Amino acid sequence: MSSIAQQPVLFSSLQSFFDQAKNNFNQIPAERKAVLTEISEYISQKKKLSKDIELTFICTHNSRRSHISQIMAQAAAAYYKIGNVYCYSGGTEVTAFNINAVNALRKMGFEIEATNGLPNPVYEVKYSSTAPKLIAFSKVYTSMSNPQKEYGAVLTCSQADASCPIVQGADGRFKLPYEDPKLSDGTPEQNKIYAERCKQIGLEMLYLFSQIN
Repeated sequence: MSSIAQQPVLFSSLQSFFDQAKNNFNQIPAERKAVLTEISEYISQKKKLSKDIELTFICTHNSRRSHISQIMAQAAAAYYKIGNVYCYSGGTEVTAFNINAVNALRKMGFEIEATNGLPNPVYEVKYSSTAPKLIAFSKVYTSMSNPQKEYGAVLTCSQADASCPIVQGADGRFKLPYEDPKLSDGTPEQNKIYAERCKQIGLEMLYLFSQIN
């Protein structure tokens, strides 16, 4: 699965975003690079052992930051043609994949379609015409649709970090909090803030996968 020929080709808008973003790694603060490098080393070790690389991004409500991180990480792995990478997300509570986050990702070039009209919709997410769709919906991180053991847990909010001093089943735990774009909901800055958070997370996920040995 890890050969270049079998790797998906990103949608052109996402390819362009990552092509430009990799020139901006100097914008990532040193303390965040240190955490991203820890995650990269975790992934590199799994890769050397020929093991599947499973990452679960966790925030409290699994509504914004964890979904954005999951989706960006999967696309960044594809950009660097790193195979056997499977990204998931979850929360300590269930809400819904927030529509503002969905729309921000759509504007960046992801194809995201709701498969039902439930209060907690199930979305199909595409970043390539040749890669399997990601299934995105709000769930607790221990959901059976997520890995149950030997996965890396990436805590994307401080509240989830405090709630999960030990992450069930994880063999790696990393604290990588992002400011919640929810704070901008309903304000004139809403779309701008969501776009900025998507770009920040995309840049950092790209850096993470650029460091894989």
